[in-house]
Amino acid sequence: MEPQEKKLFLLDAMALIFRAYYALLRNPRITSKGKNTNAQFGFTNTLIDLINNQKPTHMAVCFEGGAPAGRITDFADYKANRQEAPEDLSASIPDIKRMLQGFNIPILESEGFEADDVIGTLSKQAEKLGYTVYMVTPDKDYGQLVSEKVKIYKPGYQGGEVEIMGPEEVCNKWCIKDVSQVIDMLGLMGDAVDNIPGIAGVGEKTACKLLAEYGTLENVLENADSIKGALGEKVRKGRESAIMSKKLATIICDVPVDFHEEDFRLKEWNKDALREVFTELEFRTFIKRLLGEDVPDTPGTPARKSAGTQAGLFDTVPGEETENSVVTPGKNIHNTPHDYTLVESEGEWKELLDALTKAKEISFDTETTGIDANTADLVGMSFSVEVGKGWYVPLPVKKEEVQAILKRFDALFANPDKLWIGHNTKYDLLMLKWYGVEIQGKLFDTLLAHYVIEPDGKRNMDWLSAKYLGYEPVHIEELIGKKGKNQGTMRDVEPEKVKEYAVEDTDVTLQFKGVFEPQLEQYGVRRVFDEVEVPLVPVLRDIEFEGVRVDTGFLREYSKLLEQEASTHEEKVYELAGQKFNLGSPKQLGEILFDQMKLDPKAKKTKTGQYATGEDVLSKLAKEHPIADHIVAYRELTKLRSTYVDALPELINPRTGRIHTNFAQAVAVTGRLSSNNPNLQNIPIRTDRGKEIRKAFIPRDEGHVLVSADYSQIELRIVSALSGDPVMCDAFRQGKDVHTATAAKVYKVAEEEVTKAQRSKAKSVNFGIIYGQGAFGLAENLRIPRAEAKEIIDAYRAEFAGIVAYMDETINFCRANGYVQTVMGRKRWLRDINSANFTVRGLAERNAINSPIQGTAADMIKLAMVNVHNAFKKHGFKSKMILQVHDELVFDVTLDEVELVKPVILEAMQSAMVLPNGIPVIAEVGQGSNWLEAH
Repeated sequence: MEPQEKKLFLLDAMALIFRAYYALLRNPRITSKGKNTNAQFGFTNTLIDLINNQKPTHMAVCFEGGAPAGRITDFADYKANRQEAPEDLSASIPDIKRMLQGFNIPILESEGFEADDVIGTLSKQAEKLGYTVYMVTPDKDYGQLVSEKVKIYKPGYQGGEVEIMGPEEVCNKWCIKDVSQVIDMLGLMGDAVDNIPGIAGVGEKTACKLLAEYGTLENVLENADSIKGALGEKVRKGRESAIMSKKLATIICDVPVDFHEEDFRLKEWNKDALREVFTELEFRTFIKRLLGEDVPDTPGTPARKSAGTQAGLFDTVPGEETENSVVTPGKNIHNTPHDYTLVESEGEWKELLDALTKAKEISFDTETTGIDANTADLVGMSFSVEVGKGWYVPLPVKKEEVQAILKRFDALFANPDKLWIGHNTKYDLLMLKWYGVEIQGKLFDTLLAHYVIEPDGKRNMDWLSAKYLGYEPVHIEELIGKKGKNQGTMRDVEPEKVKEYAVEDTDVTLQFKGVFEPQLEQYGVRRVFDEVEVPLVPVLRDIEFEGVRVDTGFLREYSKLLEQEASTHEEKVYELAGQKFNLGSPKQLGEILFDQMKLDPKAKKTKTGQYATGEDVLSKLAKEHPIADHIVAYRELTKLRSTYVDALPELINPRTGRIHTNFAQAVAVTGRLSSNNPNLQNIPIRTDRGKEIRKAFIPRDEGHVLVSADYSQIELRIVSALSGDPVMCDAFRQGKDVHTATAAKVYKVAEEEVTKAQRSKAKSVNFGIIYGQGAFGLAENLRIPRAEAKEIIDAYRAEFAGIVAYMDETINFCRANGYVQTVMGRKRWLRDINSANFTVRGLAERNAINSPIQGTAADMIKLAMVNVHNAFKKHGFKSKMILQVHDELVFDVTLDEVELVKPVILEAMQSAMVLPNGIPVIAEVGQGSNWLEAH
């Protein structure tokens, strides 16, 4: 038996922690205590991936012990331009160290030395003892340490592939002959990340040429007088800087640390310690995967203040418990007293109906055969009116028999004074509507209550119950099995078991109301809950119930046309490339474009090592070569075909023959509605081929026509209203074309002299500046030089000072209060607004500016939908609202009502919200035999 290869993995802790944190920056993992666990989660994933897939025999994790004193003495600015670590990242380090202790992996830090020095020293010692050493880091400087037995192991980033670099790979990357030249390269070109200056004006390509000729930095400097022109001058002038830069870049390999084999050998884990830290971080999946256990979320200890929060400024941020709000964890149905009744006998029916008749507030829930309310059947209903008590009514299979039983609730459902409490009530109301039942009372939706209190984060019942009640509900998988083809339905489960699960839901929901109702007042979001979100529930129920008809014949023909057009572009690509390949493979495409056709010598590679071939890359390439336009066209056509044209017919409901999209009311943090199955918000409208898809959406029959109404430039109107900028406000109040008016100011010409190009650029600035777009973004967007983009933005800022002031005031308000809000009081909590890290803070600042604008627009369209719904009821119209997409509403209108409904729709939309500063709200309406024509 051959001896096992000795494999030592040395991890650069901080490099990996930074990388893990930033990978999840836009979609952070937040625990039930408000703790950000991006870094902990990403680092743990990397570690486990290494252990499982690379099978190391030995391992250590190296932290910074501080920069070596010599480097600080030599160059006080060494690493000085590194921004402050985000507070959440710094707070992750103790957790990561505890977790490493649980894995029994040694933690190394040597006072006065950096992690790369410790790793360099250990790698050389282990190499002599016959180890293959992998330095786990994304840091390029480690290339100087590489040998046949010492390699860089660069973990995959955001789903990318792992990159392992030995001497050949390092030399190819740096265009050098020997890895020892890595420090010569850094001495010449510097390293902006570590503030190593190098020689001013010398970049990677120049450094590469110099080393190819002279071999070392010292030889370059010795021959400086023979280097001609401006480059020779730069080298001579930068002599001292280059010598110091090479010294700064050199990793020290004689740090006082020793490689003792047994200390570094992987050992048995301390499962108790791992369980403790994983439970605290709410890493349930890791507990299951690594420890083979199923541990519930365990809220219970008071949360620390979240990063960026200044003490005393906003002490009651949602999601962060205070001393008074801590719940006791560990409760479940087995250890919590309860009285749940299966309603079968007439005596049980009488008890249920008496209790519900007396109660002012009723928590209710439906049990069904599936998650799509438009195709599922009712299995039962549960009710609770006091904590710990409730009833479950099982229902038969036949629809007529179910309807007969539901009639016993008629008086309750028709009572306008009852308050019905539910978690995601839209689903339950839609289920009941399929059985001819509409509840007339008021609603309190606990999912929506939590959404307006804390727009970020999870909202499923199990998670909220663990967080707010310390109670773990019965998981549905315990009743019907795990997801997959073998999963059953509630119809397969005996009623006694369903009763425990179902009534528990209404019991928990009733308790949620007790928690969330006071918080609606506490956080000042009662108005947006009462006036916007709750009234919208029955509106969305009715829209989803109606559905929209699609023209399958058109889609069939359009699919063939797209296939033909895509094929034409594909053949053109092969012709221009001079060979056939898999055009759907970004890897093969990159190799063709950049290795074989050599279209861009500066072509960038992705984290996985393959060439980037995204839309931005192809857009730039299109200026140089026609192949790029054909690739873009091929991609668009194939995506349209697969995502929409071929997919839409599959979504037709067999009951109705129409498509019933599901509108998600509590997902987008800004308040916007989203939709799925199909996602209508993403149907492309900027390209002719994308727009054509709207032709597939048609009236339900010959007696109907589609009517579309949408807001005109609503977000810009809101910007004007909130900022009070006199120039922009004046343009809207006078009914001018706002982009022309903007261009006139920016370019300092009369409005009638504004060119089409100037208007287009002004439009881009109008929309871009409120999303934090700078000169670089504008230049990319408009394909203009960055200097020109900067001039446009500077002129814009000078002319529209009110908008600039609004942006500054909004950020300052957020810094002081921890949130921003819409006109209706919808809040967005931005915990990182005071972070010392400018990347993290910058993202929060952009969200602070953008959220009140997008959120106010979201509130407005929601209020408009409620207005339209109520107006249609009042007028007794037979026509129906069937779609909402962005700022647009679509209606299935009977031919005899077309001229009646149009003014009603416009009035409902234009009066939905009065904007400050007298900014008029304008909507436009059209009709047609399909959605495209109507729009």
